[in-house]
Amino acid sequence: MPLTMDDVDRFEASRPRLEAIAYRLLGSASEAEDAVQDTFLRWQAADVDRVEVPEAWLTKVLTNLCLNQLTSARARRETYVGQWLPEPLLAGDPMLGPADTAEQRESVSYAVLAVMERLSPNERAVYVLREAFGYQHREIAEILDLTESACQQIFHRAKKHVAAGKARTEIDEAEARRIVEEFLAAATTGRTEPLVRLLTGDAVAIGDGGGKVPARASAFEGAVAVAKFLRGLFKPSNAKRALVGGSPELYASTANGVPAVVAVLDGRVIGVMCLEVTAEGITACRSQVNPDKLDRATRHWSTTDHGAPLVRATY
Repeated sequence: MPLTMDDVDRFEASRPRLEAIAYRLLGSASEAEDAVQDTFLRWQAADVDRVEVPEAWLTKVLTNLCLNQLTSARARRETYVGQWLPEPLLAGDPMLGPADTAEQRESVSYAVLAVMERLSPNERAVYVLREAFGYQHREIAEILDLTESACQQIFHRAKKHVAAGKARTEIDEAEARRIVEEFLAAATTGRTEPLVRLLTGDAVAIGDGGGKVPARASAFEGAVAVAKFLRGLFKPSNAKRALVGGSPELYASTANGVPAVVAVLDGRVIGVMCLEVTAEGITACRSQVNPDKLDRATRHWSTTDHGAPLVRATY
């Protein structure tokens, strides 16, 4: 039976929540959009009049689609060129989902998304549904076809893994801008000392170029090594200008709730560097420069007021 407009409206009302769940599960906005569209196709093919609780039905279908996707994604990432990082979402993107609690904000942070890559698909699903969306273990058990006690055990295990990999400090928009301004001021001096002072001793720098943009295959580790890398990254060069096709403008923003440097060239986002900050300083610089993972950022950027650039890169 064809869907009525009410059936379509019912799905569309759930779309933002479904996209936010799928993004947390997959770490990819484009894959999340595809999973939600596949969920709609299944909704379209179902006898929706017999679906007692549409929200639960849609969540179950979406989650299991994402679990299948995660299984195949693990195999693809084994052959991924260089480091794999999640697709960043800029401030205000509705796919970031609920942000009322610290747990909800933490669940979509770049650091936690990276840690969740090490969880099993079931661990990731249970953690996301419980921590970010407040589902009860009974509900999660029905979604994943598990027992309630198994869900509780999986959640505690997943939470322990995630807690071991996070130590960031919550930062508001004004503080995020101040951090980015200070970071860029240090990074553009051409010297390492100002950067070292901003970094923690065990700081790391990681970049994801996806084989399409040059990015080191392994992380830089330690404040001095990271500072030297950043000094070189922001040092003017004709070769860099030729590589990116011009001189990008650098803006202060937030991505996934952390301070971020956004590089924009001719209206297109060509890079997002997320700065993971603790009370001791900047502990990680995660740069997404794979153009395949910046389409949504570009679309969002074009619809928002982002103010004036802090720096116009000279390379």
